[in-house]
Amino acid sequence: MPNPLLDERDQSHFPGLSRLGALLADPGRAAMLWALMDGSARPAGELTLIAGLSPSAASAHLARLTDGGLLALEVRGRHRYFRIASREIAATIEALANVAQATAPQRPVLRPARTVPLDMRYARTCYDHMAGELAVRVFERMVGDGLLTQNGDTLDATPAGTARFAGWGIDVGGQQTRRRRFACTCLDWSERRPHLGGALGAALLEAWKTHGWVERTERPRILRITPAGRRHFDQFLAQ
Repeated sequence: MPNPLLDERDQSHFPGLSRLGALLADPGRAAMLWALMDGSARPAGELTLIAGLSPSAASAHLARLTDGGLLALEVRGRHRYFRIASREIAATIEALANVAQATAPQRPVLRPARTVPLDMRYARTCYDHMAGELAVRVFERMVGDGLLTQNGDTLDATPAGTARFAGWGIDVGGQQTRRRRFACTCLDWSERRPHLGGALGAALLEAWKTHGWVERTERPRILRITPAGRRHFDQFLAQ
């Protein structure tokens, strides 16, 4: 029955929100989505192990997530790989993680973030850019040093920032012409402060991996900072 207090455009969103909530409500499906938040494509068997499900149950869940538009399927020979369907879907999942953290029952001694494994909390992927304590500190240093200017959640590179990013191998002009936001803040669910997202955030993570400062690990989302990377980031943060 239509609600007389809301217009039809408002009410048209209700079925979609309910459908999204139903897709995310199952812990097994949530575990699969979370494992793919590093931007990777993973085979069904690996996602089955991560979620702790039987093959038949995992197959049913993956089908629901794919049919629901949250996952995209890639067929490589006889193998099926799944990935997050888009950056927008990844941003939505990350935003929901922030809501979950903010609304979790408060413990008298430990903040909810303290229950996150230390390596996950220190450096991890947020789809295609870096998140965690280190990412937050680097972003705050960039703003504090005048490498980035901020207008709400939108960011732009200053001349000093353009030069600094070029030293890391990033063409700021090229990133600004891409069909996505150049740079924006992304609220970090473990630190409750923003890190850097957008095309620039993704380019920085790729550049840092190319320089050998950051490495992916076998564990979903967790990044390893190499000894050379620790020296580099320590120097950058100490400036």
